[in-house]
Amino acid sequence: MITTNETGRIYRVTGDSPHIVGAGLNAAVELAQQPAMGEGKHGVLVERHGPASFTVAVRGYVPYGITQEREHP
Repeated sequence: MITTNETGRIYRVTGDSPHIVGAGLNAAVELAQQPAMGEGKHGVLVERHGPASFTVAVRGYVPYGITQEREHP
């Protein structure tokens, strides 16, 4: 499942199975890349919050054209 916050700049991805989470992450990254590429100055950050909980967000501190992954503290 994907929920959206901040007008297409932050996506929360959750799911009951690895397949659902993986599909959701792929879709959320594609959605986040659209505004990031359109602005030409931001990248995409994928953060893992738990086994089946992630956020995908457009972030100014991630270089343009880059998708970074990290574990949320």
